[in-house]
Amino acid sequence: MSNPLSNLKSAMNKTIFKEASFSKERRIAVREAIREKQNGNQLHSWKENTILAVLESLLHEPKQGYDISTNLFQKQELSFQGNEGQLYTLLHLLENKGILISKWIEEKKYYSLSSKGKKFLASYKEESPKHLITLKSLLEEASL
Repeated sequence: MSNPLSNLKSAMNKTIFKEASFSKERRIAVREAIREKQNGNQLHSWKENTILAVLESLLHEPKQGYDISTNLFQKQELSFQGNEGQLYTLLHLLENKGILISKWIEEKKYYSLSSKGKKFLASYKEESPKHLITLKSLLEEASL
């Protein structure tokens, strides 16, 4: 089996990266992370309740990521504690799915529910089986 990164390695050797080197441990860790992603063995820790808590925090007004994080912490939703960057990953995923919209105001990004997001949340509270499947697919996609 040929190394899919051989062309990249060759190109890097001709640039400013020619002096860069990584320890054997780091190379092994990177390869293992790539292998886990390809095998799909790495499941993400987002739960339905976590996504719903994020959506509910945006129900009444737009908020910045920090405000969402604070709101989640106040509700004892600690999924992002110590790894707040994952909250932004989730926010971007929800934005790409059209459930959230964002707007920059004075160099700060505010998130709010789109009309699709409001309908999604309302119907989820009614325990619509259709939205349970949609939420499950969001979780599966987020784990990729």
